[in-house]
Amino acid sequence: MKQLWFSVCLLTGSLLYSNTAPAQTASGALLQQMSSASRSLNYELAYISITKQGIESLRYRHALVEQQALGQLLHMDGPRREVLQRGDGISYFEPGLEPFTLSGDHIVDALPSIVYADFTRLAKYYDFISVGRTRISDRPCEVIRVVARDGSRYSYIVWMDEETKLPLRVDLLDRNGETLEQYRVISFTVGEEVQNALSGLLKASLPPLISLPALDNVKLGWDTVWLPAGVSEVARNRRKLPNVSVPVETRLYSDGLFSFSVNVSPAGSGVGTQLYRQGRRTIQTELRNGKEITIVGEVPPSTAKRIADGISFRGSSK
Repeated sequence: MKQLWFSVCLLTGSLLYSNTAPAQTASGALLQQMSSASRSLNYELAYISITKQGIESLRYRHALVEQQALGQLLHMDGPRREVLQRGDGISYFEPGLEPFTLSGDHIVDALPSIVYADFTRLAKYYDFISVGRTRISDRPCEVIRVVARDGSRYSYIVWMDEETKLPLRVDLLDRNGETLEQYRVISFTVGEEVQNALSGLLKASLPPLISLPALDNVKLGWDTVWLPAGVSEVARNRRKLPNVSVPVETRLYSDGLFSFSVNVSPAGSGVGTQLYRQGRRTIQTELRNGKEITIVGEVPPSTAKRIADGISFRGSSK
């Protein structure tokens, strides 16, 4: 029944789009406030992450101290795994691995990617549909659904605390309304005590920054004929993988919310079209024109197949 109700909301939002522009603007503004609050407030979240693989409990802290962003993500179960942020450096500590630091302005492992999205950009291709109000963690929340207008991607439902604008629950849904992932806050704190808990990071000794190799601006012999609306290429390269003698050509695409890569290499001993999906991630492989085409990323299987089917090789027919 819930899936049917959400489907009706989606259909109604699409059919009446021209008559709901004010609501779209208001919902988009609320989502942008959520993004700003997540980057600017001093807060601590205890939450669970629910996927097809199981349930994980985590704690996330964020604060601004001396005009510098500080953060900590701690996995609460099993071996201690921790991610720390100090300014534009994100440091990773995992058992069995040498600690390392990468460049970044937020901990990408902590909150759903939609929390940090640019909703002004997404408004060109997504509908922001107000679903109403409810309670999460004993807090009144605004509920907003985020849906791609062309139906080619997954959708989100966001429960946002009315007072702080922090996200208290985020569901990622497939095109049939089934929940793929759920982020759900159990308790949270906002205030100076979080600043005090993280202030020691200012003087902490963190691992050195890893410099990633520059991305190649190479010319590739193929193009993507069809892409979902709003998706653009953000990087490309040609590289050899370990234990693979032939190079793989890759284009990375994103719409600012979901990302995926298109990989093309000479066909080996592949067995033809293959499809694998785990949660939000799809791997679609097919052989054509002596090439192996593989789509990897956050798109539904039908979208991955349409992208793969549309690959055009220069100087040959599709």
